[in-house]
Amino acid sequence: MDEQDEPQSPVHPPAPIEPPESRLSRSARIAGKVSTRTARAVAQGSTTAFTGARRFTHAGGAGESGLSRLLELHAFNTAGDAAIAVSLAGTLFFTVPTDDAAGQVALFLVLTMLPFAIVAPLIGPFLDRFRRGRRWAIGATLAVRAFCCWVLAGAVVDESPAFYFAALGCLVASKAYGVTRASAVPRILPPDFTLVKANSRISLTGTAAGAISAPIAIGAAAIGAPWALRYAALLFVIGTILAILLPPRVDSSEGEEPVDLAHIAASAKKKGISITRGVVNGLRSNAGLRLLSGFLTIFMAFTLREPPESMGWSGSATILLGLVIGGAGFGNVLGVLIGSSARSRKPQNVVIAVLILDVAVVSVVAVLFTWWTVVILGVTIGLCQSLGKLSLDALIQNDVREEVRTSMFARSETLLQLSWVIGGLIGIGLFTIDATPRVGLLAIAAILLGWLAFVLTRARNEPAPRASEPAEL
Repeated sequence: MDEQDEPQSPVHPPAPIEPPESRLSRSARIAGKVSTRTARAVAQGSTTAFTGARRFTHAGGAGESGLSRLLELHAFNTAGDAAIAVSLAGTLFFTVPTDDAAGQVALFLVLTMLPFAIVAPLIGPFLDRFRRGRRWAIGATLAVRAFCCWVLAGAVVDESPAFYFAALGCLVASKAYGVTRASAVPRILPPDFTLVKANSRISLTGTAAGAISAPIAIGAAAIGAPWALRYAALLFVIGTILAILLPPRVDSSEGEEPVDLAHIAASAKKKGISITRGVVNGLRSNAGLRLLSGFLTIFMAFTLREPPESMGWSGSATILLGLVIGGAGFGNVLGVLIGSSARSRKPQNVVIAVLILDVAVVSVVAVLFTWWTVVILGVTIGLCQSLGKLSLDALIQNDVREEVRTSMFARSETLLQLSWVIGGLIGIGLFTIDATPRVGLLAIAAILLGWLAFVLTRARNEPAPRASEPAEL
């Protein structure tokens, strides 16, 4: 009876047996929905990020003046430089023993920095002679790096000597980009912008782009060292296109006159052009800041590769190096924010104050050499270099006549880059003679202390030049 009534029950019908194909189809539909939602979330986040970035680059009339396009190409430039740094760090530094790495980096410095010290002074005069090609000059520096990165990608695999020559091309083109970009900025300033504000925005854009690009480059390098360099080459190609699409006013040289720091006395006598004492003091102070930055970049990179026991660090050396680099980046951003907001401060006083702070902190760290003081040193270096550069920009904008401001700005960039080169050479020199970290820091502190005394003495004793008198470096 029960057996006859059971199939007739309307309450509990027998569950149909789902074929395996149906179960697979349902799983595929669920996976498809998850993938679709994930893709939508990523797309929405990317759209929001793109919209926010575009709003930032186009704010304040930057979109109408063409400054936004310069910000965009600078983002690709900085992203490409970050990818190169990641690749070269892994090739020259982290994958080989310390002694071998020191030799490779020393050879790299000789083959790249010394030739640049000869080439850099030629960049400014070249721009003065061919001003109507600024867009193409900027684009050329990016295109050269794209080609050199592609060559580097092959040289890394083959261990070819072309590696160092391609690295030379990347470095020289990178420094040339800094000078050519600096000469173009004043031509595309929005009506209410100052050079300080424009360069603050450029610096923030570059910092953000580098922070985004570095992890991508690390991921590409995990696949293979050449892939990070190919990724950099792609970024530089895009930057080249954006450079060519800059507004035509970038090439305008209307109302400009060349100025040469090496022959400024003759120029002043002929044209009545003078560089104020504040600008000269700003250049001197920033030269000291860049000297210390170049020294620490090389010397501390090797020191932190195998941290001394006296530092009190028991963790990974890579993490410690990341903390120092992150501290420098944080200090740089903090300096940009302070410099762009504290408009009432006198820049001629700021440039000297940050040099004093740099000398004081590096002297203290030389005595109290621990891992946390080194991190503080990184923050201080980033902060002071950023504030010093923004203050120098303000001095050039306020004290240098408009018709020579662009050329003066390009020359200042060249001087600062050369100061970094000298600091880097001092760093590699001290490391190769097995100087301890304290000895190295005390040596650079002594050099900077002497330079600070020179800057303060000249700033205090030299009167401000009259309109017909030049200021000498």
